[in-house]
Amino acid sequence: MLRNVGSNWVLTAITIAATYLLTPFIIHTLGQEAYGTWTLITAMTGYMNLLALGVPMACVRYLAQHVAEKDPRRINEVIGSCAGLYLLIGAAAVALGLALTAGLTAMFDIPPALHTPARIACIVMVVQVSAGFIGLLPEGILFAHHDFVLRNIVRVAAVLLRLALTMGLLAMRASIVMLALVQLATLVFDFSASILLIRRRYPRLQIRLGDFEWSAVRRIFSFSMYVLLLAAGARLSFETDALVIGAVLGVAVIPFYAVANSLVVYLMDFTIAIAAVVAPMATKLNTEGRRHELTAMFLKWSKISLSLTLMAGVFLVVLGPRFIGWWIAPDYEGPSGAVLQILMISCLVFLPVRGVALPILMGLGKPRTPTIAFLAAGLMNLALSIALARPLGLAGVALGTAIPNVLFALVVLVIACRELQIGVGRYFAYVVPRAALGAVPSLALLMWFRLGVRVQNLMGLIVAGAAMLAVFALTWIVFVYRDDPYVDVNPRRLLVWSRA
Repeated sequence: MLRNVGSNWVLTAITIAATYLLTPFIIHTLGQEAYGTWTLITAMTGYMNLLALGVPMACVRYLAQHVAEKDPRRINEVIGSCAGLYLLIGAAAVALGLALTAGLTAMFDIPPALHTPARIACIVMVVQVSAGFIGLLPEGILFAHHDFVLRNIVRVAAVLLRLALTMGLLAMRASIVMLALVQLATLVFDFSASILLIRRRYPRLQIRLGDFEWSAVRRIFSFSMYVLLLAAGARLSFETDALVIGAVLGVAVIPFYAVANSLVVYLMDFTIAIAAVVAPMATKLNTEGRRHELTAMFLKWSKISLSLTLMAGVFLVVLGPRFIGWWIAPDYEGPSGAVLQILMISCLVFLPVRGVALPILMGLGKPRTPTIAFLAAGLMNLALSIALARPLGLAGVALGTAIPNVLFALVVLVIACRELQIGVGRYFAYVVPRAALGAVPSLALLMWFRLGVRVQNLMGLIVAGAAMLAVFALTWIVFVYRDDPYVDVNPRRLLVWSRA
């Protein structure tokens, strides 16, 4: 399991590195208003992903179940049914996307000079999102077979292609239309390479509309409707803020929020990298009746997730604003830094639950309560962000996101503990105290770098980060995971543990 999660982490790290290079380049190349307009377009077309109706996660769940049962007929039945659904959803997305494009400039205060490029870019993104539905099918097949490493090799190649195309094409012509074309080209590469791998690795699998079965569709929808609510809640929680800011505060302010939010989102990708492996593994362990191993996985990876969140979180809270000021521009340090600190503090509670407890519930086929809770949190986020945007500015929008996410995490944690018949007290006793105390030396060190040394430049930030990582690793070994019942940090036994 560690190998699969590790490959997801490598992908996330490379994606973050690409974003580190691309974000300031795009902002300075396009300008503040064009970048804000691009963020609006991606946020708006991103909502079209809700049309997937939760089919991708349902596809992985049922495919993982049939793979564990070694039933090729039902595997091909699920694949054919999902393919048919994706094509229908893509057609609906095109119609909806064209309507959204027509009202883009009427809904938002986009500068007149950007009206035509914005419409063209929006149309290209509509095509990309619509085609992206069928593009989800190869990923579902590979994830169900726990073939994360191969899938992530393709995704790494796609990230590098996007990096090269973005920098090359924007250098030739700085336009949001070029950015949209890059996204479409990357999707075509990703889908083609993944299909080729599947045909070579699993020759018995067939992607045929002839395998479409309404009985399979009914099973998929019985699960996917809850996943739809989950996706809607996630979209409201993390993709709505740009729309609220654009409508209330103006598009020129969006980049200040988007830069800080991107750091949190990419940190969240590290925990979702765990979730992508945990969900099908939970289905497999439950199908095989290995509940004891399921409980161990829940506790072990919850503590790992919290430890990793603390490691990144203390750095982002203390020195994150300084990093943003160096990374983008000095005038970003204040407003973006405040947003980053608010969001990051809430993530200390939210991310471990999002990364482990929630996917375990989904893998067990228990989506009802957590998905309703996530949708409620998303709606609360929207309401609070609108209410707090004018009096508190960007900090108010961040608080509108942070508060509901913490409440959601507490609710889902209680549900997961109850489902696995683990007391909440036992969970906290194992997961929280040592991880939290182990972060104190790193926090103290970073505070010294900020207040004592007063680091400002890149070299100072690198030295501070390296020193923090060394202290964190030491506390992990000698304190946080010392005599741990589920994680053995003895190097001679790490290989055995990685296969658990």
